[in-house]
Amino acid sequence: MAKVGIIGVGRWGVNHLKSLVRIDCELVGISDTNLDRKNIADEHGIRFFTDYKELLQEVDAVTIAVPTDLHYEIVKECLKSGTHVMVEKPLTTRSDRAKELVKIAEDRGLILSVGYLYRFNNSVKRLKELLQEVGEIQYIVCRYIHSSNPPRKDSGVILNLGIHPMDIFNFITDRRPLRVYSKKKNFLSEKLEDSATIVLDYGDFFATIEVSCCHPEKKRDIWIIAEKEKIYVDLFDQRILRYPLRVNYEKIARGDPIEEPIAPNEPLRDELEYFVRLVDDGVKNFSITHNLGKEEYYTTKICELSLKSAQTGKEMVLDD
Repeated sequence: MAKVGIIGVGRWGVNHLKSLVRIDCELVGISDTNLDRKNIADEHGIRFFTDYKELLQEVDAVTIAVPTDLHYEIVKECLKSGTHVMVEKPLTTRSDRAKELVKIAEDRGLILSVGYLYRFNNSVKRLKELLQEVGEIQYIVCRYIHSSNPPRKDSGVILNLGIHPMDIFNFITDRRPLRVYSKKKNFLSEKLEDSATIVLDYGDFFATIEVSCCHPEKKRDIWIIAEKEKIYVDLFDQRILRYPLRVNYEKIARGDPIEEPIAPNEPLRDELEYFVRLVDDGVKNFSITHNLGKEEYYTTKICELSLKSAQTGKEMVLDD
């Protein structure tokens, strides 16, 4: 049975804890620099460490939920200690560092997974299957917007919010964009953008992402406009509506909307359970469907290009 620890038990790290206590693993302890969080460990009868390096000596694997700007240093230390890692997205703020961490994990035969929990969302998994039936994709639109929590101070909305839709698109299409164009707005901070629109050019179709931490609605949804059907996905409710619709200059052929039967799941729990199972089984050559080390390089690179595009006003080419 895998011995697991958690590094960082803030709001999202606590969610890791709530999931891991229901998974078949030995939860050894948690690490946080905030001493006030020792009571969380006491409530669950596990050990508390202020220095995560001491925790590493006791475990086979860790999950990491600390501020983004700390990911690189902590993940690198964990991998060098021989510890399997599941870290919240993004892996790092820089694609070159992401590539470096992936190389360390590969050289040491370690699992390096990144927290793209929407790959474990049942509506997204079903959407990937449906794309085989809908004909040619014309375009995709996604909203990832809210104002329900104060904006993060470690990264802007492109890296913090936009990276999820980018990964979803790459996952459901098994492709990566060729070019990136973006516009952003820095209303709250000179350093961090709080709203942006990103256009990803896949060659024969395009995808548009709206991200904002200043929008009155909280939405995580996608429209797929394709040849035979138009599909709406609500990522919160794990709901899919299919609209049979063909449009040409002679006529419009329209059918009644169909709600796809989806059994809602807990993506975070499923993601962590899969990670623990990989550690238990000693699997090294597993699918990038669930191990996001390599794929993370590209999502971080797309974010970098989006920021550069917004700064320069130019379209950027993804040439790696």
